[in-house]
Amino acid sequence: MTTDLAAGEAIDFELLSVLDEGTRPRPAGRFSASVSHLYRAALRVKHSPAQIIDVTLFPAIMLLMFTFLFGGALAEGGTGEYLQFFLPGVLVTTVLMITMYVGMGLSSDAEKGVFDRFRSLPLWRPAAIVGPLLADAARYTAASIMMLSFGFVLGYRPGPGGAAGIALAVLLLIVCAFCMSWLWTLLGLVARSERTVTTASMTILMPLTFTSNVYVDPSTMPGWLQAFVGVNPISHLVTAVRGLMGGTVTTGQIGLVLAEAALVLAVFGPLTMRVYRRRN
Repeated sequence: MTTDLAAGEAIDFELLSVLDEGTRPRPAGRFSASVSHLYRAALRVKHSPAQIIDVTLFPAIMLLMFTFLFGGALAEGGTGEYLQFFLPGVLVTTVLMITMYVGMGLSSDAEKGVFDRFRSLPLWRPAAIVGPLLADAARYTAASIMMLSFGFVLGYRPGPGGAAGIALAVLLLIVCAFCMSWLWTLLGLVARSERTVTTASMTILMPLTFTSNVYVDPSTMPGWLQAFVGVNPISHLVTAVRGLMGGTVTTGQIGLVLAEAALVLAVFGPLTMRVYRRRN
């Protein structure tokens, strides 16, 4: 009995001595923590068919449906001319619709108690928000490439802006989408379910996109509606994207879009982090 006890104490002592050896691993830095959450968000997209469809199939359906069903009636030059007008607008619409997914993901994490687990880990706390936002930026890029590639197949050709104009247009769109996604991030933290985030975001985005210059020339609208389209931020973004791709953009158009995006980020960025810190 005494021998067994002494042997057990010796084993425990050896185990403790092994555990005490070496230095404690350093906590993950801000970049590493953000990349880890980015990878987690990417895995969520991989296992969520609905989100993959929104990046691949949905843009193609939108482009085909509006170009060939309504293009002949909406443009005097037929579907070919309407495609030149419509593609930059539907590109903006597609990317902005994807921005809601970051809020849906955060709402799901909060509902399932995942945020409590993140709080117990020695990580930079904002990484749980920054990572998904960066993952969404990659998703915006993929959706843009998909839309443009399909548009080229259908016959879209950029104006004098050329490849550089298209690249700058996509970059401007991604920056604006990133800023807008902070609104849905805040909504995802305060909403009670993913469905609430989806309903609220669609209630905001759908009227704004349809009462803009995405689908038709505002000059064909009633005067009161033209006034609203003229101050609609989505109209400003579409105008800048069309101008960059067509080579007709002005510095004032780009400056207005960047100023509106910066305003959204300045308002909803701090609010989101404040709510996140209080919730955690």
